[in-house]
Amino acid sequence: MPHLSCGIIGLPNVGKSTLFNALTRAGAAVAPYPFCTLDPNVGVVPVRDPRVDRVARLAGVERIIYPTVEYVDVAGLVKDASKGAGRGNQFLEHVRNCDALIHVVRCFEDPNVAHVHGRLDPVEDVRTVALELILADLQTAERAAERVAKKARHEPDARPAADTLERVRRHLDEGQTLRTLPLSDEDREHLGPLRFLTGKSVLYAANVDEKELPEPRSEGLAALQDLAAEEGNAVLPVCAKIEAELAELDEQEAAGFLKELGLAEPGLQRLARATSRLLGLIHFLTFNESEARAWTVPEGTTAQDAAGVIHTDFAEHFIRAEVTSFADFDAAGGEKGAREKGLLRIEGRDYAVRDGDVIYFRVGPGSS
Repeated sequence: MPHLSCGIIGLPNVGKSTLFNALTRAGAAVAPYPFCTLDPNVGVVPVRDPRVDRVARLAGVERIIYPTVEYVDVAGLVKDASKGAGRGNQFLEHVRNCDALIHVVRCFEDPNVAHVHGRLDPVEDVRTVALELILADLQTAERAAERVAKKARHEPDARPAADTLERVRRHLDEGQTLRTLPLSDEDREHLGPLRFLTGKSVLYAANVDEKELPEPRSEGLAALQDLAAEEGNAVLPVCAKIEAELAELDEQEAAGFLKELGLAEPGLQRLARATSRLLGLIHFLTFNESEARAWTVPEGTTAQDAAGVIHTDFAEHFIRAEVTSFADFDAAGGEKGAREKGLLRIEGRDYAVRDGDVIYFRVGPGSS
């Protein structure tokens, strides 16, 4: 499947660009998958997974391919962006093409960095951004509802889509995001081409003061966490300034800096994992004589469909999957040990792949 795409959004002066720059520099430093700039504000970043490193060592291969996430850094959102204020129109169009949103929220005090509202209030900042997205979606829904309603007068087949859009319009008009509106698969099919902003999953990246590390506990962060809990969303505290500094260091220096801060790993790695969880994605692992690799699939993906992610012919000519959990693979010292200890399982096409499965796919003649 294509890599995951996440829009980094938020008000001006909250640390969005600092976080994006840290992500992109970190991507360049994590070999062997180089950071790739697709556009001035788009970067594809590898997500380092220690499990792949371990599989590679046990398999005796040097080439490692990590899963990737595409991050899109967009212009800071201001009030009335839904009407085109600031760079609102460009901002919204970039975000519409993303799978999920990382909403960077300022939770640090700094007299040298002006706040657009003149005071620190993470909850109010979140509501400002949410309102602009709702208003933008409402405009989209109103135009679409009017167009489809006219069509439904002459084409009965268009009536279900018209009804769905009217429900969406009313919900948005009440100031609610589409994440809170129950939708059937048929409803989602009707709405898909419209790429509604408030229907996307969102993760709050709380940009905290470096003095609060390793366990931030500010009042602003606590208020944001309370709001996120009410919404059913997650909050990930991260210090963009520290992440930018870490991204400039080599691996050994970064490890020493993290130890001084009392951190087990860079926040960017936690952010990448949280992004995958946000969309219900998991990773399975493979290896051959030349490389070890992690593949990204939605949770619940069958073995046959997972094989198709590697190559479409693998799904067509699927015979079976030889599966070992990463924990068993690691404990047994690799594939040979797993086989000898009976830890390797034979699974059929309908097996639901689990996160961390180490899989070898057996395929029939005709596959390449």
